[in-house]
Amino acid sequence: MLRTNPQTAKVESILLFALAVMLAHSAQAQTYTVLHNFTGGDDGGGPLAGVTLDPSGNLYGTTPAGGYTGGTCSHGGCGTVYRLKRVGSGWTLSSLYSFHDTDGNFPIARVVFGPDGSLFGTTNEGGYQENGVVFNLRPPSTVCKSVLCPWTETVLHEFGGNSDGCLPYLGDLTFDAAGHLYGTTADCGQALGTVFELARQPSGSWLESILYDVDRDGVGEYPLNSVIFDTQGNLYTTTEWSIDPSDEYGTVIQMVNSPSGWTGTDLHVFSGGSDGNTLYGGLVFDHAGNLYGNSFLGGEYNGGTVFELSPSNGGWVFNVIYNFTGTGPWASLSVDAAGNLYGTTTGSGAFGRGNVFKLTPSDGGWTYTSLHDFTGGSDASIRSAS
Repeated sequence: MLRTNPQTAKVESILLFALAVMLAHSAQAQTYTVLHNFTGGDDGGGPLAGVTLDPSGNLYGTTPAGGYTGGTCSHGGCGTVYRLKRVGSGWTLSSLYSFHDTDGNFPIARVVFGPDGSLFGTTNEGGYQENGVVFNLRPPSTVCKSVLCPWTETVLHEFGGNSDGCLPYLGDLTFDAAGHLYGTTADCGQALGTVFELARQPSGSWLESILYDVDRDGVGEYPLNSVIFDTQGNLYTTTEWSIDPSDEYGTVIQMVNSPSGWTGTDLHVFSGGSDGNTLYGGLVFDHAGNLYGNSFLGGEYNGGTVFELSPSNGGWVFNVIYNFTGTGPWASLSVDAAGNLYGTTTGSGAFGRGNVFKLTPSDGGWTYTSLHDFTGGSDASIRSAS
């Protein structure tokens, strides 16, 4: 099970920030700006997930707390989905939806846009069985002239536990070319993690299929993040633990489809030492087909690692490309068109309060740059709470 529950990750000043580098060329200067300070009320609180951009430059995200406080919501509210829209020289936050527990509770993954332009996401808890849900949000059918215009939520699937899985945790949903949804669950009963597919039916409903039990082939336990596709249609993800209870340090797995179903293979089983320990983040591909990810612990200084898996002669070559000295990353990396990697840590940086970093390919190695070191003041900080 998750050693450090995402519910204990606190953002002290509870804010949303934008770092211009995430959207800019690497040669440009970076500017850190606070866009919104969350109050924990109707606007939400304690965001754990990243944000999603629409074509107009608006930002969409989730908060696990805030919003509706009735029912069995136990985190200071059941959580919200919000939009930040640029208005003049500032930004205006609109709460698009507030969860009510039976329709979802505690969203800790991003929302993503589907082929139809509406939003899709998961909640880690909630639903009538409290195992989490997959949901869809659509804007009002008429033009809304107020910031208080809630979107319409539809629960596409409610996880039932046991073989159906539960607790989708931190993983974003992924669409394939046919418009089918893919994601992971981390735990429940006889399933120590699943990869699922939701396929839209002619009637408009969604049919769930469990593609893979990640512990079935002995490839790991508890996938906490999303799956990604390669160009051949294979799926990749990480697990927090390895399958061996005495060696619970995490794995990177590849899943290949065949007429007899999906088969999983370990690309790397972590030792808990110099290669890393405990994988909360997912994976990203660069344009050359290399995989990148990070570990929360382990490495040369036991502060976590950034690693690379490169395809070679039908196999994969593993390399650690950076070792953190503080506390490592929770979230997945991002990669830009030039192959630079970006990420955040929970306790590294100049003040030990977390930072935003960049890794640049350079002369066969990587150059590390801290883009912003959180101070714990008005710019916030990221830490693991006791």
